[in-house]
Amino acid sequence: MKCDIILAGVGGQGILSIATVLGYAAIESGLTLKQAEVHGMSQRGGAVQSHLRIADGVIHSDLVALGGADLVISVEPMEALRYLPWLGPEGWVVTNTTPFVNIPDYPQEDELSESLEALPRKVAIDADSIAREAGNPRGMNMAITGAASLFIDIPFDKMEAGVRAIFARKGEEVVNKNLAVLREGRRQAEVARG
Repeated sequence: MKCDIILAGVGGQGILSIATVLGYAAIESGLTLKQAEVHGMSQRGGAVQSHLRIADGVIHSDLVALGGADLVISVEPMEALRYLPWLGPEGWVVTNTTPFVNIPDYPQEDELSESLEALPRKVAIDADSIAREAGNPRGMNMAITGAASLFIDIPFDKMEAGVRAIFARKGEEVVNKNLAVLREGRRQAEVARG
């Protein structure tokens, strides 16, 4: 098993939480992982990205090669498109459809939608709506994690355990809301994937 992932988004959208849940699930599944630090202007709402590599054997580098990613997981649609050069020929894009307009020349939503729609292997969900409907408006990153779980060969219950572990200190209600968002993200990805 090998899964090379690019995590992309805007500072403050929860990239580190996604990496932590996936990392926890990988370790609990007896896998090896390496993660590059998050790079970007995370404290200013700028673009951020991180590399996450999971395997059942030795991983020699923490960086994913251009054209080598199995997954681009993005919490923001423009950022998903920005990291397409890292995507491998059989790779999938899993992204939120809700834009985070943080620059003056941000592309038009219809342009973004058309670009995403043209991708051969993508799951694009409205993670912000999923989170709001679950009463967890800041949990859209867990919806994206749930959607991405379809493409990572790790048991889903290990992902749920990761959510429990990282949100436990915030109380049972927060854990349950994040689990609900994670599960709904996966369900919607199953529908979108067909």
